[in-house]
Amino acid sequence: MTLTRPETAATPPETDAAPPPRPEYPRPDRDRSERWVNLNGRWDFEADGHEGPITVPFAWESEASGVHRTWLERGVYRRTVTAPADWAGSRVVLSFGAVHHRAVVRVDGALVGEHVGGYESFEFDVTEALTPGVSAELEVSVTAPADKRAIPHGKQRSIPRDDYDGVSFTPTSGIWQTVWLEARGRTYARSVALRGDSLTGIDIAVDLAGDAPEGAEVTATVLGTGETAALTADGSGHATGRIELAEPLLWSPERPHLYRVEVRTGDDRVVAATGLRHFETRGEELHLNGERIYLRGVLDQGYWPDTGLTAPDAASLLRELELARGLGYNLVRKHLKFEEPLWLHEADRTGMLVWAEPAAPSRFSPEAAAAFEAQLPAMVERDGNHPSIVIWGLYNEEWGLDWDIPGSAARAEAAVHAYERLRELDDTRPIVENSGWSHVRTDLVDWHYYEPKLAVWKDFVARLAAGERDDFPVRLAPDFVVDKSLYGSAEVPRSGIPIVNSEYGEGFTSLERAWHLRWETQELRRHDRYAGYVYTEFADVEHEAAGLLDTWRRPKDWGGARPADVNADTVLVLDLVPLAAGADIEPPTGPLALDVHVSHHGRDSVSGAVHAAWLPAGTPVGVPVPKPEVSSGPVTAEPFRLSSAATITVPPPSGPARLLLWLADESGRVLARSFLDAAEVEPPNRRGARPGEFEDAPAPGHAWQPIAFDDS
Repeated sequence: MTLTRPETAATPPETDAAPPPRPEYPRPDRDRSERWVNLNGRWDFEADGHEGPITVPFAWESEASGVHRTWLERGVYRRTVTAPADWAGSRVVLSFGAVHHRAVVRVDGALVGEHVGGYESFEFDVTEALTPGVSAELEVSVTAPADKRAIPHGKQRSIPRDDYDGVSFTPTSGIWQTVWLEARGRTYARSVALRGDSLTGIDIAVDLAGDAPEGAEVTATVLGTGETAALTADGSGHATGRIELAEPLLWSPERPHLYRVEVRTGDDRVVAATGLRHFETRGEELHLNGERIYLRGVLDQGYWPDTGLTAPDAASLLRELELARGLGYNLVRKHLKFEEPLWLHEADRTGMLVWAEPAAPSRFSPEAAAAFEAQLPAMVERDGNHPSIVIWGLYNEEWGLDWDIPGSAARAEAAVHAYERLRELDDTRPIVENSGWSHVRTDLVDWHYYEPKLAVWKDFVARLAAGERDDFPVRLAPDFVVDKSLYGSAEVPRSGIPIVNSEYGEGFTSLERAWHLRWETQELRRHDRYAGYVYTEFADVEHEAAGLLDTWRRPKDWGGARPADVNADTVLVLDLVPLAAGADIEPPTGPLALDVHVSHHGRDSVSGAVHAAWLPAGTPVGVPVPKPEVSSGPVTAEPFRLSSAATITVPPPSGPARLLLWLADESGRVLARSFLDAAEVEPPNRRGARPGEFEDAPAPGHAWQPIAFDDS
């Protein structure tokens, strides 16, 4: 069932003849699909005031689960399970993709384990409790507090309400990712870590479990080439080694080459995947495999209608990456959620960069900070092999730190400690300790800024790039505005670290949002100091209508804008402050002179001329382009350096019209496109308004919007 339109989005009730929901093997990146049993489907479920069936792996709040109840704090799942008889002699492992928040697991009444943490994958060796060929009752008791303030919960709504409740959504409680059984060898690889950061070989670390991990021999073989490394486990069952590659092939978005590594220990076999790639900061630049790269990202919260944090099916989940790429993005910031390994593997396979980050609590305490950090080992162990993940995020906008890093040494130390803990776990990726502002220990200085007035946006972006200011007002609630700085500590250098805008976007309607996308992104591209951006956001979620796509992942009305043009390697930058959505300029009564620059982020320079032609108002912008009315002289754009201005002067149109602008090389190939809408601007009707009522009103969006600042 692919999510394509509302009437097909809900998961149908399972029948005896129907396959279970989410039937695919959930770990293609760590493949044991030769011997596994999917436990999704109908389970028995009991909760306060409810008893009946539930469909796993959908949260009990979701319509797809069949329960559709919010604020249940406890639930008990039961079903009969049978491991195949031919698994006799193997070890049997019970795996959970994710359960929110505390899970206690029993087989035939005997406790086999418990786990705390709503986003992490976990597993229990149930060999002694589950006999192959013999049925047993599996019971999972789940506690999911309504008061989530002290536990990592991301965008899930809490009672009492979080400070950021206005941008929170329906909770996702209980089992919300696939549950399955696997057969493994008597001594088996519990985890396999692969790193290709050297670009010449694959570093391997294997942790063994089972009968005899101490001193066990491990063989790692690259499938397809046969290159092999022999490893021997130490006294704790930990084995390390390296496979040198004679002809290494690097992983990049253009050529996402993956290596599949077979790891064998006795009768155990698992195939893990990784790529050779090195992502680093060099001064204020980002480099992938030694070449400068610019991040063109989109924020994706990973919520779905009717199924919450769980994708309704694999096809819909994987299509997300195709859609993001079609919008022109080369990176997805997966917001406050460990996304499924299936999605991460598809990002690896197709070459999409990923900014990954855990969920956060909402109120600070030592216990909440400890719970936040407790996720990090599981995050790195499960997802660290993915070459697509190029940035680790930690806290977001001081959520879980009470918006008060600058005023609290304890809160600042919590962010620093989280950074240092993650750096201990993985030293191969840049880390952002507190996305948005108030940085105290970070490899990227990122900033979140929402500004409805484009003239103010243009001015702020320029001043920030020039280092003239580093603070900005942020509206955290309707009656709560604070001044935030990029820096929460004097120890963070004011230069020499890459600067990335990781949240921006504005507008009430889809037309306004597309208009802001065009013009705000243009101003970011104007300044070569920036290393990238992340637009907010990919798709709508519940009441939040900030997406380029609606909640069903359908395109909205963008008013002629083409996100793929806005986010291309090569774009046009116009020296103009537009007036309004649908009316960038008033229809000129005389010749219109316009300066146009080229921003280019390819490997080689580009050259051509800027052309322009008037089209009837609302004409779609695309290829083929019309015959130009006017053309500029030659213009050349060097990589990552804004070109000098090319001036064009166009005659006036006869009335409202759309001015198409494009850059084409000598062969006529179109390299970049933009447009201007010329139309009358209708002054807004504010009759009867209170004085000042509309001046500082927040616009709907991902977060409370900042008011404009005035330096006069």
